[in-house]
Amino acid sequence: MNSGKGLKQGNGKGLGRGGGQGRNKGGSFGPGGYCVCAKCGHKMQHQQGTKCTTIKCPECGRTMIREELL
Repeated sequence: MNSGKGLKQGNGKGLGRGGGQGRNKGGSFGPGGYCVCAKCGHKMQHQQGTKCTTIKCPECGRTMIREELL
């Protein structure tokens, strides 16, 4: 018999977008490693607690990136 409430659950066949973990499988690269300039190749020791992308290359002024991403 119908209770007349009109609310019903769907059957769960959505597209399932998202849920990926991004680069490095969602983890960090750890405290060691190097920051590298993708333009001129200058390499410097990574400082723990500072993202490489916040550092400008002292040689050419471009943004540094983590060595593992090259």
